[in-house]
Amino acid sequence: MPADSRYPVARSDDGRSFVIADAVGSSFVAGSLVVVHADGTRQLALVEERTLTTPVRLRGRLIGELAVDGIDTGVSHAFDSGRVEPVDSGIVQTLHETTGAVLDIGVNLTPPFGPARLLPKKFNRHTFWCGQSGSGKTYALGVVLEQLIAHTALPMVIFDPNSDFVRLGELRDDASGPAADALRERDIRVLRPHDAAAPLRARFTEMPLPSKAAVLRIDPIVDREEFGELLRMAELMTAELDETLAKLSCSENPAQRRLALRIQNLGLNTWEVWARGATAVTDNVARRPDATVLDLGGFSTGEQQLVVALALLDDLWARREERRPLLLVIDEAHNLASPHLDSSIAVAVRERLVQIAAEGRKFGLWLLLSTQRPTKVHPGILSQCDNLALMKMTSPSDLAELGTYFGYAPTALLECSPWFRQGEALFAGGFVPAPSLLKVRARLTPEGGGDVRVPLR
Repeated sequence: MPADSRYPVARSDDGRSFVIADAVGSSFVAGSLVVVHADGTRQLALVEERTLTTPVRLRGRLIGELAVDGIDTGVSHAFDSGRVEPVDSGIVQTLHETTGAVLDIGVNLTPPFGPARLLPKKFNRHTFWCGQSGSGKTYALGVVLEQLIAHTALPMVIFDPNSDFVRLGELRDDASGPAADALRERDIRVLRPHDAAAPLRARFTEMPLPSKAAVLRIDPIVDREEFGELLRMAELMTAELDETLAKLSCSENPAQRRLALRIQNLGLNTWEVWARGATAVTDNVARRPDATVLDLGGFSTGEQQLVVALALLDDLWARREERRPLLLVIDEAHNLASPHLDSSIAVAVRERLVQIAAEGRKFGLWLLLSTQRPTKVHPGILSQCDNLALMKMTSPSDLAELGTYFGYAPTALLECSPWFRQGEALFAGGFVPAPSLLKVRARLTPEGGGDVRVPLR
């Protein structure tokens, strides 16, 4: 290829990656999309690393071959010498059209800038969403959920411990455009613990035996007699615990009376979570509205949040062969998926999530977990996530752990995270056409929560 001093020259030995041995004078940085001209072809590529050595070196990956009718992301070629040029907005648009990236979530932070879009079809993989407090994590997640609800028929359930998404069915006064119009038509339901019209409830009677034992804190080995009695008395457990308590208390069977005492001492019969004739969360979700927000924060005890989660996850797993797609969005995921949870019911919830992470994908059960640090989520769940959204993260150890689990995210882009401003993020994995640095757009719906401001005099 004739030398051209305006552009650096790249080489690819494997047809997957490329190297620019001397990039002095080049303005390309990690995250830049480029076009490589070599051997009569044009290939789209991504710069993943820019070294500080002399001479400056660039390294990256080949995305696919540019053709007249689009980009073939399944084809890339090795070459000895290729001229590297910047992309224009037309090529980025072609990339979006070729890959099906239609969810408009913000603007790119690297040239040629322009809209940042996600691939809705790739939410059939588990997603990890991470960012420290104040990074804009919850706000940004709301942006993506709005786009998913507006542009897809994928139902979702949102586990919302801080009431951040309870206004997802409303629109801001200034919201306009096709996505806003679509949101007006969607069936978005909010279930609350003390809402008579839309209560957030679970049925003890419908929970499988291991989950009932977890709620009762009965260990099959340590509490052998009570667990054995629980096995034998299935016919008695046809009502909620407050009604069952009366039968057990009057029983002549000592093991049943001990069960009654356990229920009473733990106060389980007084929990407001039990359906007692009301519609249960499993019934609501089975109807598959476009979005169901579970406002978990209104319960008087944290264990009742776990009961709702366990009842729903058990039911979805029992019905998995129906293969009805559902996105499970778990905000503050450490409440349900932390490796450090140790109560019997918390362990039961976490183990069900581990099972869904490992096996649920083929049944249409997909997770989106949002939390502040990767160490707050069980490794068995984290390792199954094929999509990553990372906002501001200043901890070197957390960034190193993310690099271990998410090898598809370029290290140089992960290292940008400490310098992100609020609302800026790295998106990597299958749900984005190429790893991207971006700033999220404004929301169409009001944020349910938000920071409390310092009062000034």
